[in-house]
Amino acid sequence: MDLINWTRRGLIATAAASLLTGTFMTTAPAMAQTPEGVLIVGQIAEPKSLDPAAVTAVNDFRILVNLYEGLVKYAPGTLEVAPGLAESWEISEDGTEYTFHLREGVTFHDGTPFNAEAVKFNFDRMLDENHPHHNTGPFPLAFFFSAIEETVVVDDLTVAFKLNGPYAPFLSNLAYPTGLMISPAAVAQYGADVGRHPTGTGPFKFAEWRSNEAVVIEKNPDYWGDPAGTEAVVFRPITDANTRVAEMLAGGIDMMVEVPPTALSQFQGEGFNIVEQAGPHLWFLILNAKEGPFADMRVRQAANYAINKEALVNDVLEGTADVAAGPTPPAFAWAYNDDLSPYPYDPEKAKALLAEAGVESPEITFYVTEGGSGMLDPIPMGTAIQADLNAVGFDVKIETYEWNTFLGEVNPGLEGKADMAEMAWMTNDPDTLPFLALRTEAWPDKGGFNSGYYSNPEVDALLEKARVSTDQEERAALYKEMQAIVQEDAPWVFVANWKQNAVTTDRVGNFSLEPSFLLQLQNVTKE
Repeated sequence: MDLINWTRRGLIATAAASLLTGTFMTTAPAMAQTPEGVLIVGQIAEPKSLDPAAVTAVNDFRILVNLYEGLVKYAPGTLEVAPGLAESWEISEDGTEYTFHLREGVTFHDGTPFNAEAVKFNFDRMLDENHPHHNTGPFPLAFFFSAIEETVVVDDLTVAFKLNGPYAPFLSNLAYPTGLMISPAAVAQYGADVGRHPTGTGPFKFAEWRSNEAVVIEKNPDYWGDPAGTEAVVFRPITDANTRVAEMLAGGIDMMVEVPPTALSQFQGEGFNIVEQAGPHLWFLILNAKEGPFADMRVRQAANYAINKEALVNDVLEGTADVAAGPTPPAFAWAYNDDLSPYPYDPEKAKALLAEAGVESPEITFYVTEGGSGMLDPIPMGTAIQADLNAVGFDVKIETYEWNTFLGEVNPGLEGKADMAEMAWMTNDPDTLPFLALRTEAWPDKGGFNSGYYSNPEVDALLEKARVSTDQEERAALYKEMQAIVQEDAPWVFVANWKQNAVTTDRVGNFSLEPSFLLQLQNVTKE
């Protein structure tokens, strides 16, 4: 199609210009000219899939939310739930039934209707092992909807969810990308390969995916709402942060997300706009609590004391994050435990804990990623952490992986492979991260993301009780108690809460970052 050819020619031209300016630049770069009306975004990695039910990374979600929509969404600038494909909803008095009234006249990009049957298909596909298309998974975040007992088609534009009990995060989870609606016809046509043929209802529709080069989406002329502000968006995977910066400076891309902290000053002059937004983010180290040195809580605590997190935040991250305390980001103000303080930098305390545990020069295999969603500056972070740990007596060996390969190593669990791994989560509710990554029932062999095998029955009970409470004050008290226990048990090293950023050229208008960390581009314009 003409648009694809146009964007391909534009990419080749701007890439060539970027190489030339990168080679001969002595002062300010000569800006390349990207096509008018086509927004070119520098992504941190190649997407793993474009099937919303099958992926977990914010890198992929940033594309998906422009192709797909859910029953509800986050209101702009907030984590509050607002109408999406559902215009309204009611909740039963006992909190166990949610009834949604759908928009009329909405169609998927393949022309098939969006209706209650399509909603039922999406959730049954994830949750019902006997569904004819359940084998198109896996569905790693189906946890979000485990409370659903039945999805009921009331009529063509009304759908009801019957839950197995009150479930406080339900609406918030529906707004998360796992709740985005995919065309049942597309799933039937493409099967497990539907992630290469994304078909939603959103303001943009899929054009093409050139592996390790670009994902191209174009304006949906049949969109039910306000039309997109650009003709197309091109997502380019540029894994190396320095290369993304060079491309941005040279004009090869119009926008980049997750700007390396050390590069922010290069975009403070004319021609660029820096955008920042706080959000619910946690950068941490998963510790293998099942085997090896970190099976001892004292050794886990020693790691927390040994790492100079203030130096990481101020020197490596250039002040773009705050030191973390516990597993819950302070962005969830109502549920955050203000009484907790970060582990202080105390090398002598770390050495004493190692001695108390009877551990001398523990050998640690440390998984580090080259980049990835919310990972900030992972290689410099990893090397600084390695130096701090070695300084108190650990013997740390780093193994570095590309992001999707890294996830393939970490998500199935660290047992038999590694003692420690970098990780970052950006979440939608204070329930999400601990429920999916700290419960005993969230060990990888049970389908969760507790890759370090932490287990504390008291934490399990608190999390189970908090997610069924319909009283926010009670939920807050339960989460705060959970945070205190986890902080003491130290299954992770709690490192940083990031303030997300992006940079655009001055040709880009109407862009803002969202607390959800999603990249909503419907209203963005490009001169």
